[in-house]
Amino acid sequence: MANRVVSITAGGVTMEASLDGSATAHAVWDALPITSRVSLWGDEIYFAVPVHGDEAPDARATVDVGDVGYWPPGNAFCIFWGPTPMSRGNEIRPASPVNVFGKVIGDARLFGQVPSGSRVEVTRAPNGETA
Repeated sequence: MANRVVSITAGGVTMEASLDGSATAHAVWDALPITSRVSLWGDEIYFAVPVHGDEAPDARATVDVGDVGYWPPGNAFCIFWGPTPMSRGNEIRPASPVNVFGKVIGDARLFGQVPSGSRVEVTRAPNGETA
């Protein structure tokens, strides 16, 4: 698969994320552009997307700073940068396992500036698909 990069603009924050070669990444890429409203859950933003998928066999119960995931129960795109209400200690734990399908390029903690209810837009980045 070609290297795919998306641009994520939420509130006053714009960052890019690289997508992996998973089926989830393909489904999100095919659904772009996506516009939604952000919700917060600890140090995570998430928002509904027009993607309907199942939990992947390699879905993760804990994630890393900057991971981009898909939460199947809510058809949601998630960006993680720190502990959530479900975390134990410093781990980053989604509400339930997520399909990690990409990684924020840069400091994902900047998404902590985004207020709940902010408009979010995910688009294909300029030159976002390369061989």
